[in-house]
Amino acid sequence: MLPHSKALVERLKDEPFAFIGINSDGKAEEVREKFAKEGITWRQAIDVTARGPWASKWNIQGWPTIYVIDSKGVIRKRGFLSSEDIDKAVEELLAETKG
Repeated sequence: MLPHSKALVERLKDEPFAFIGINSDGKAEEVREKFAKEGITWRQAIDVTARGPWASKWNIQGWPTIYVIDSKGVIRKRGFLSSEDIDKAVEELLAETKG
């Protein structure tokens, strides 16, 4: 999933698109080091544990849970989406935005 996420962020860097993560892999200092090593450049909320406030608020039951949200804040897709499903959903929303 990480290689696809990196490619998606790079490919859409000049589009009206945002990629945001919720990370539960530990304390912020440790996680930020991991981000730097792995080349993760997008914004991340750090929850420390899988039952943290962000994961709880967004009802995350497993990782990775993907939300595709349109420009009006409407959740259009949610779940364990494949790379192909993510690309298709994002491209559809970008087409609507440019419409």
